[in-house]
Amino acid sequence: MDMWGIFIGLVIGAYLLASIPFGRVVGKRIKGLDITKVGSGNIGAANVAREVGLAWGIVTLLADALKGFIPVAAVVYLLGPSPEIKEVLKGLVGLAALLGHQFPVYNRFKGGKGVATCLGVFLAISPISCLFSGTIFLVVVALWRYISLGSMAAALSMPGWLSIGGHSDVLIIASMAMSLLIVFRHRDNIQRLVKGNERRWHIRGNHDSRSIRRPSSSSE
Repeated sequence: MDMWGIFIGLVIGAYLLASIPFGRVVGKRIKGLDITKVGSGNIGAANVAREVGLAWGIVTLLADALKGFIPVAAVVYLLGPSPEIKEVLKGLVGLAALLGHQFPVYNRFKGGKGVATCLGVFLAISPISCLFSGTIFLVVVALWRYISLGSMAAALSMPGWLSIGGHSDVLIIASMAMSLLIVFRHRDNIQRLVKGNERRWHIRGNHDSRSIRRPSSSSE
């Protein structure tokens, strides 16, 4: 198979892998609940941590991050006769993975906000950039306790760190597209932040299966 055949396979594979709704699977298997109908209604790690438990939220976070990391890391070993081409291909495969998580074919195109999957993508591309963006996330959440705000700030900072790191223009543009997709998926959170009724981060000690769905600062 030629390089472009492998690339197309990786793009499709990245989308299909990232479409697996691990948060929904965890909620169903561990507590017998539909994670889309409790808390923020989101399938991502933050809502799982809040509604199922911190440990299972971490499991979901790792699983969602691997959905982005694995296909992009595969580009390094399978594709690209030059570093420049690899940069382009990593950006496109990473974008496919993010779209898979946000609009999963297995879950009627209703997915998470993509923060963990995007983290996995950029860990495969530039771990040092992830460290800087992660620091921004932690500082924002520590100061204001809004995961949504921290996630958007971290995502929007990523293109800048990649630029400072000397990555290609195409990869930086792809990272901008991913950052804007994450902000777009946080549009409800942005409205609540503006109105002052965004819920601050906390983890529920016990889940009540009869709990009423309500707004959340959940980033996932």
